[in-house]
Amino acid sequence: MTDDASKSAGPDGGRLPPWLARQLATLLDQRGHALLLAGPSGLGQYELALALARAWLCEHATAAGACGQCASCHAVDVRTHADLLVLLPEQLALDLDWPLDERTRDKIEKKEIKASKWIRVEAARAVVDFGQTTRSRGATKVVLVYPADRLNIESANTLLKTLEEPAGDLRFVLATESAQSLLPTIRSRCQAHALAWPPEAEALAWLRAQVPGSDDASARVWLRAAGGRPADALNWAQLRLTAAQWAQLPKAIASGDGSALAGWSPAQQLDTLQKCCHDMMAVAAGAAPRFFDVAHVPGKALPLALQAWSRDLMAAARTVEHPFSAGLLLEAWMARARTACQV
Repeated sequence: MTDDASKSAGPDGGRLPPWLARQLATLLDQRGHALLLAGPSGLGQYELALALARAWLCEHATAAGACGQCASCHAVDVRTHADLLVLLPEQLALDLDWPLDERTRDKIEKKEIKASKWIRVEAARAVVDFGQTTRSRGATKVVLVYPADRLNIESANTLLKTLEEPAGDLRFVLATESAQSLLPTIRSRCQAHALAWPPEAEALAWLRAQVPGSDDASARVWLRAAGGRPADALNWAQLRLTAAQWAQLPKAIASGDGSALAGWSPAQQLDTLQKCCHDMMAVAAGAAPRFFDVAHVPGKALPLALQAWSRDLMAAARTVEHPFSAGLLLEAWMARARTACQV
């Protein structure tokens, strides 16, 4: 890795982690009009996509990325660049401080509509208009779509029209954690890039830098709980999860005791149950567990029962965002876990 790559400017003027900086330098060599960044959650799809858009628009870009100092970089950082259109679900746009159109924001503030977790067709239609406008500066315009799998059928088909026949100065970067959910016609019109997994040492160093006062042992627990995905590991760090707490979870869950999960979001609870189930299935098959030490994983459950539990957990994932009663939901999940793990 070159010094320039290690110092690549990331979104909002920050520094990209080294594994993303290396990928950015590689992607800047590609000349296609549309790139699709794909991979599991927590690998930095959004950060890499925004850094790429920033570099394409930068007035003094280098082989390592945007300069971070020019008027274009500043405009991206303050969310006002006229040549950048960012398509996000409304809720995510609010979370990341990207502006919504005035009409939509007004309706959300008046509680006439809820902020959507999908990219509405109206937002996709804005891409058509954006593609037909004259650029305000520089040599290109950029459309960033994240998560691209949050395009519904109508919005995806609307976007496809411009993706198929873009104006000569228009470029796309789509980022997703579920590439298989995209329309094949969208995937086929993009150059795909699989997000690289970071080396453990780099991920641990980055994680400790994000959590002041953390030690290496805690960072290792968070990273393992996240399956090696650094950004997801930050969620575990926010819970201040300790090694002892993580180690106790498989046996507690197998016995139907979900007290350690109380207060976590349903998504975090379900994610933990799936990881316990995965490792119990691995141990039952004679393989090494991924998320927990083998000494902490119950190994007596029947494989067929674990497979049925795994299918139930996957089904639950489809409705985990629904506003169910958190207490009743956890109680039901624990009862199912206890049944699956009985011998």
